[in-house]
Amino acid sequence: MVVLNKIYTKGGDKGTTALGNGERVPKQAVRVSAYGTVDELNSVLGIARLSAAGEADRLLSLIQNDLFDLGADLCRPEGDDEADVAPLRMDAAQVARLEGEIDEMIAKLAPLRSFILPGGSALAAHLHMCRTVTRRAERLVVELSATEVVNEAAIKYLNRLSDWFFVAARIANNNGASDVLWVPGANR
Repeated sequence: MVVLNKIYTKGGDKGTTALGNGERVPKQAVRVSAYGTVDELNSVLGIARLSAAGEADRLLSLIQNDLFDLGADLCRPEGDDEADVAPLRMDAAQVARLEGEIDEMIAKLAPLRSFILPGGSALAAHLHMCRTVTRRAERLVVELSATEVVNEAAIKYLNRLSDWFFVAARIANNNGASDVLWVPGANR
């Protein structure tokens, strides 16, 4: 169980932060940027949930919990498995759940014949913002994986999650009927 009795520790005053294993690293380290962006995504998702209700809100709450799991995974480097407390790692079941939800949502949508612009309903616009922050987090995790071992399920989860947000935004736009279509060269 997590107990937070003190919020400020002064440990980061000199530009370093502690990973989940206690190792201190520079705050600009790619690993810190990666899990920091996942935290940012979770906050953006919290804003999106203000426009969600029912099943959409339930599914978004599952993702918020997964994002904390992902942050926990990313803040504990691979090879840290001998610690007193085993690291929490993303797993294939979390990726498979997203894939199943995507398939269920896609079944309700007509195929796209154009790219769509972020917008339509408030929820769709927020979900598109979640999608783009997810893509940034994914790029950072992939960058991290070029120099350090990263759990493959973490990368897969982020890749599926951006697709999930795209499809969910279409669902939020009246099952795609209110999507805002891109008109190439419309303002020339």
